[in-house]
Amino acid sequence: MFRGRMKGKATQGNHIDFGDYAIVALEPAWVTSRQIESARIAMTRHVKRGGKVWIRIFPQKSYTKKPLETRMGKGKAGVEGWVAVVKPGRVLFEMDGVSVELAKEAMRLAIYKMPMRCKFYTKADLEAEQAALEAGYQEKAAAKREAAAQ
Repeated sequence: MFRGRMKGKATQGNHIDFGDYAIVALEPAWVTSRQIESARIAMTRHVKRGGKVWIRIFPQKSYTKKPLETRMGKGKAGVEGWVAVVKPGRVLFEMDGVSVELAKEAMRLAIYKMPMRCKFYTKADLEAEQAALEAGYQEKAAAKREAAAQ
């Protein structure tokens, strides 16, 4: 399988659909299955198995690695592990059924397990930020059309 590209922002999975709180990626990265599981365990332990946690990413891309001190050639190596390709703006985890303070602390512990910068959002905060970005894009487009018309 090819490495692929992680250009641009996430166009899918960038809304909070299930819970009230979420972890959102700020940088592109490959997140391994071990990192996802480690973050899940950190969150559920901190909330003492209260509330509900949704994992919004799945490691469906395989990556390979040749053994050390192996000569070039002789075909592609075996599968070493599985990763989820994450772009900026992607919702990684969602949580519901706990207080804001407890969710924020639990998700802070999970963010430490991630290989990229992430941010904690509530549903209202993320929707407000995305609406402000959309309004900014529309203002730029209107200014560009106006400049082209002159």
